[in-house]
Amino acid sequence: MEEADSCRRAALEAVADVEPPRLHEYLDSILDRASMVPAVLTLESAAAMRTEGRVLEDADEPHRDGESEPDRNRTQAVSSDRDPARITTHAAGVQLIYEGLRLTRSLAHDEPWTATDAEASDADLGILAADILVARGFYLLARTDAADKAVRTVQSFGRDQTRREDLESGAETSAGTAVGIDGGDPASTDANLERDVLELAVRTGAVAVGETPSPRLHAVVAEFAADVGTSFPPVADCLTDLHARARELSLEDSTTDRATSATDP
Repeated sequence: MEEADSCRRAALEAVADVEPPRLHEYLDSILDRASMVPAVLTLESAAAMRTEGRVLEDADEPHRDGESEPDRNRTQAVSSDRDPARITTHAAGVQLIYEGLRLTRSLAHDEPWTATDAEASDADLGILAADILVARGFYLLARTDAADKAVRTVQSFGRDQTRREDLESGAETSAGTAVGIDGGDPASTDANLERDVLELAVRTGAVAVGETPSPRLHAVVAEFAADVGTSFPPVADCLTDLHARARELSLEDSTTDRATSATDP
C-alpha cells in the first residue's frame, strides 16, 4: 500500500541519524515490521475531513484586499500543514509514538532484566529505542494542534500501566478502587493504548487540514479500536473498509453542512 510505504519511509527518515549502528539497526527493524495502521489512519482522517468547498488558497496567490499581515501569516502556516508531504511527516510522528509506547509495554510485561545478561542487554537497548521513538514522534508533532493530544496519550499510557500492575497484584481490588472503563481487566487496560493512538491519529489528520474530527468519524474509529485489541493487523487487512466508511462520513457531513447553510437566515 503506497500510503503505508510513504509513512514508513518518513518514520525511518526521522531516526536515520541515530547512533551507534546497533541501535540504529534495532530501530529500523522495529519500523520495518510495524503495522502502519496509526500512520495511514492519520492520512485517511485528513482526507475524510477535507470537505467540499474548503479549497486551500495557494500561498503565492495575491492577498485579498484588507487582509492583515497576521492573517496572511496564518494562511501560509495552514498552507504548509496541508501539504501532503507535511501530513505524511505528522503521520510518521503518530506511528513513532505508538511504536515507542508499544515497545515499552512489551518490555514492562516480559521483565527481561530478570533473565540472562544477554537478554538484559537487549532490554536495555529496547528501552533506549523506545525513548527515542517517542521523542522523535513528539518532535514531528511539536508544532501541530495535535501536540497536546500526544502528551495526553503518553500520560494516559503511564497511568494505565501503573493501574495494570495494581490489578495484577490485587492492590487495586483490595483498595476498593473503581474498575473504570476497562472493567478491571489487565488486557483491556493494555488495549487503551491502541484506542488512544487511533484517537491521536484522527486528531492529527484532521487538524492538519484545519478541521476538527467529526463525531461520526470518532464513532467509526471507536468501533475499529474495539476490534483490534492490543495489536494492529497489516494495513491492507483492515483499513480498506475504514477508508470507505470515513469517506462516506465526510460526504455525509458535507451534505449536512450544505443543507444547514441553505436553511440559515
